[in-house]
Amino acid sequence: MSDEEARQSGGSSQAGAVTVSDVQELMRRKEEIEAQIKANYDVLESQKSIGMNEPLVDCEGYPRSDVDLYQVRTARHNIICLQNDHKAVMKQVEEALHQLHARDKEKQARDMAEAHKEAMNRKLDQSESQGPPQAFAKVNSISPGSPASIAGLQVDDEIVEFGSVNTQNFQSLHNIGSVVQHSEGKPLNVTVIRSGEKHQLRLVPTRWAGKGLLGCNIIPLQR
Repeated sequence: MSDEEARQSGGSSQAGAVTVSDVQELMRRKEEIEAQIKANYDVLESQKSIGMNEPLVDCEGYPRSDVDLYQVRTARHNIICLQNDHKAVMKQVEEALHQLHARDKEKQARDMAEAHKEAMNRKLDQSESQGPPQAFAKVNSISPGSPASIAGLQVDDEIVEFGSVNTQNFQSLHNIGSVVQHSEGKPLNVTVIRSGEKHQLRLVPTRWAGKGLLGCNIIPLQR
């Protein structure tokens, strides 16, 4: 195989997007070149194991008569050309594998992005179908300077989430009381509806000058 043939074959495999079939074809060519290199080395081996570097003249400077000089020169020339072809094919294999790997990573990233987008759309659809969150309790009164007041709770705030308590699992005010008792000194996420808008607050049940850990009165809403 000549350098020109290698370049033309390489160019055809690189035209357009690289495929697995392209890589398989390159590997087939690589094995074919390796077989040709071995065949030419066998020729040198048959000529007194002359190899690639042994001199072709005798000690007196005359052409050696114990080997076929034409076969030796031809085999050596072929080996050099084939080794260059082999190097070029190996470079093409490396580049093709790199392109396949990069394309696989891009496809994986696209698939993950699409899956995330689909999940977000599904979540949005579910939220829209469920409508606005339903409140289960309301703030009836708040003492000035209390933990509830410091957190930003206001009278008539409708509670849709109080720590781990929400519309789905709320049964009575004992649920809220239990969360408060087990969360003394720890921040609680509280979500309320105020004037039709949702607000998220952080309430820390704490002992203070007044009664209880919150300093507010919460009443359940009829559901």
